[in-house]
Amino acid sequence: MSQQENWPKIAVVGAGAVGGYFGGLLARAGAPVVMIGRPAFVETVKKSGLFLDTLRFQESVRVEASTELSAVRGSEIVLFCVKTTDNAATARALAPLLAPGALVLSMQNGVDNVEQIRAAAEIDALPAVVYVAASVPEPGRVKHAGRGDLVVGPENEKTKRIAALFSRAQVPCRISENIDGELWTKLIWNCALNAVSALGRAKYGQIAASADAMKVVETTVYEVLAVARAAGIHLPGLEDPRAAMAGALKIATQLAEAFSSTAQDLNRGKLTEIDSLNGFISRRGAELGVSTPMNHALYALVKLAEGRS
Repeated sequence: MSQQENWPKIAVVGAGAVGGYFGGLLARAGAPVVMIGRPAFVETVKKSGLFLDTLRFQESVRVEASTELSAVRGSEIVLFCVKTTDNAATARALAPLLAPGALVLSMQNGVDNVEQIRAAAEIDALPAVVYVAASVPEPGRVKHAGRGDLVVGPENEKTKRIAALFSRAQVPCRISENIDGELWTKLIWNCALNAVSALGRAKYGQIAASADAMKVVETTVYEVLAVARAAGIHLPGLEDPRAAMAGALKIATQLAEAFSSTAQDLNRGKLTEIDSLNGFISRRGAELGVSTPMNHALYALVKLAEGRS
């Protein structure tokens, strides 16, 4: 029996840290995976495989790689891992390539990616909440620094299929009946820590150890909670702001040795996803009449650091 037998064909669109880590684990478990990425990534992976440097193992994994989006043809599951700034263009290019019945899983930061993908190309993507600290120190190498679990939902045939797929590859994947609340919970941590890590050039652990930085985190968290309440989002277990702050501290401690994805983007001179994080809260707060000065300040400063305001 072939090792890849009974696995669906999987495509990773946007083989960065998240796509490389989760797609790499699926390939390592035996799934047929094709990763669409940049030329340097593809060249390295074709030559010597994808190197996964994780907390549990260090191993080179053989995986297909292509620079062409057309390589997704025939895939039953597509992991949509591009930057949120590329949502519309990628979705439009992807739509005519999808096989009938293909599942598209948005594994991105932010809370409105599924809506953006649907609006751009009428693709009914599934949302996933991704908790992982990973980076790409060089093309074809993924460095894992913490966690590595997913949340999907609500429970239906599609989400049960996704959860079973990742569980088979030993990736924890939980199904939630309140996926909006789960997405917003992750947004709280992203808004609280990403920009501070980027602007302060600090690892999460350094933020947790700084009383002054944690005051910024606290104000940011309280603003996001206020916007969530105004938007009618139910955040289980986070109704008390102190619980939300404890959660932010826990995340920063769990991922102590990691820089945020926003910090990694700034360090590489790339555009960040700040529009989908603190920028989203600033805009949504304005729409709902909720004041968000700290989130707006963090958003504006990251935009300036990107070289575009």
